[in-house]
Amino acid sequence: MGELYVQYEYWFATFQLVMAMLGMGATLTLRDFGDILREPRSVILGLCVQLLVVPLVALVFLHSLGINGGVAVGIALLAAIPGGTTSNIFTFFARGNSALSISITAITTLACLATTPLILTLLISDSLPAGFSMPHGQIVTEIALTLLLPLVLGMTYLYMYPAPAAFVSKWCIRASLFGIVLIVVGSASAGRLDLESFGMGNVWLLLSFAAVLVVTGALAPRLFRLSRPDSTAVAFEVIVRNTNLGVMLKASLFPAAAGATAQLGDTVLFTVLLYGGLQLLIAPVLIRVYGRAG
Repeated sequence: MGELYVQYEYWFATFQLVMAMLGMGATLTLRDFGDILREPRSVILGLCVQLLVVPLVALVFLHSLGINGGVAVGIALLAAIPGGTTSNIFTFFARGNSALSISITAITTLACLATTPLILTLLISDSLPAGFSMPHGQIVTEIALTLLLPLVLGMTYLYMYPAPAAFVSKWCIRASLFGIVLIVVGSASAGRLDLESFGMGNVWLLLSFAAVLVVTGALAPRLFRLSRPDSTAVAFEVIVRNTNLGVMLKASLFPAAAGATAQLGDTVLFTVLLYGGLQLLIAPVLIRVYGRAG
């Protein structure tokens, strides 16, 4: 399994991301974007927090602690990608504004076509190997093909075949989760998820970054005086990152078979997957906290 995964890592990552976006698209209609017109203030502020505040927080975190190497790249990648569909589910369970959450997720997914390569360049230009050039065109192309195209196809399917769309969405999401399992198993069997090599110091750094995002998600909406349901939606958009996209971009930027950047790529992958696990552990606690506040 290990050798097979190393050889086809990019396609494992692409599969699970495409399935996730197809599943998300099959739950969205153009009406879901109506919140932009009905409640522009909450949507705009949510986008500002997601696209400006989160990268700024990551920049301060990285520079104030002098973090570099693969962990810095991984954290920057987490800050540069949009929230995932899981944030919509968590918002619903916490009795937040689900429509707002869906709108922010969808719009930031569209916006990341331009924002992701820009944020990555600003945050980690000093942490990349000598001679490494950020492939902006490649990032934009891959986001368009693996994020936006499946999203549009899923929405089109829902429009044309509304009855079976929920079934299709459910199985696409399940296929995406299966893809994540394959990535974890493949990486582990190839010796690329090594906690000892990653180091407990880096684990604590990532835990600290997660805590900073939790605080940012709680305080930023209050500073803008958003309502409790809107604040809950924005908070989960800040905390929950689309780690599916992070894994795919890692596989593209730092292929497993590339010797010069293999160790850096392993650390980036561990950082993204570990944060994905952390956000699933943090979410139930926050759902309880925000749900009680309502």
